[in-house]
Amino acid sequence: MNNNKLQSLQSEMPSTIPSTFPSIDFFGTQVTRMIIGDNPFNGHVYIPEIYSKEEALDYYKAETIIKTMFKMEQLGFSAMLPLGDPFILRVIRQYQNEGGKLNWIFQAYPAISLPVNIRMMNECKPLAIYHQGTTTDGLCEAGKTDIIRENLKYLKDNGLPVGLGTHVPETVLRSEYENWGVDFYVTCLHNTRKRGGQESSFITGKKKHTKFFMEDRAEMFSAIRQVSKPCIAFKIFAGGQIFYGKAPEEIPALIESTFREVYSNIKPADIAAVGVFQKNKDELQEISAALRKVLH
Repeated sequence: MNNNKLQSLQSEMPSTIPSTFPSIDFFGTQVTRMIIGDNPFNGHVYIPEIYSKEEALDYYKAETIIKTMFKMEQLGFSAMLPLGDPFILRVIRQYQNEGGKLNWIFQAYPAISLPVNIRMMNECKPLAIYHQGTTTDGLCEAGKTDIIRENLKYLKDNGLPVGLGTHVPETVLRSEYENWGVDFYVTCLHNTRKRGGQESSFITGKKKHTKFFMEDRAEMFSAIRQVSKPCIAFKIFAGGQIFYGKAPEEIPALIESTFREVYSNIKPADIAAVGVFQKNKDELQEISAALRKVLH
């Protein structure tokens, strides 16, 4: 890692948000052990019976996303896990121009060439960038890990911490064994590749209901604990599917029990990430209340 470039980029980042949640040192920056993902911002949803892609896209206009980001700050969250696509990058720019202080751990956007996308993401002063998970998994299945290594080199040459996203526990362990040179992992608790190599609907454009299986979680938890590097666990609510058939009054206890499961199975220096849909209720507030019970 180019330490001079890292220090230069970090010196231009917004000042740290005072947090009410426990934080970890993420390559020199304090980051809360829960951060927020942006799948719903992009209409990437897995619970069509609850709300659809179209409903998410119609609700999350630029001004609504910015309002949601400031709500994250207000509640004490310090960072997001956004996709580096042109729309989200433009929204982040406006949010920062309005004084926003969240930090960013970017997922590279595979529709844009990686060198160009890196330059675009750098304009938002990220903490780190990671290799997109579906891209990682597809290249592994095609036997093209050389391309993954080439992409990781592009990211490494950028001077920021480099992550590897994946839905496959074995890929985390293989990366470590073969020394792919990453600094952290972004790990899905549900292996969407195990049962036929399901691709992300965000990548394919196909409208389908991806089913998540709870038995996958133990395998990824095991992989997370076997590596010393920081991991960011996502899909902790199975894309929202754990809420199927639950009455509203049951949801807070289910959120709390899920947080207890996750934080008891990942390492003390690891992070979890969730997405939120704020239209029908204040999910950020609901998550915050459960976090205060679990992490304190």
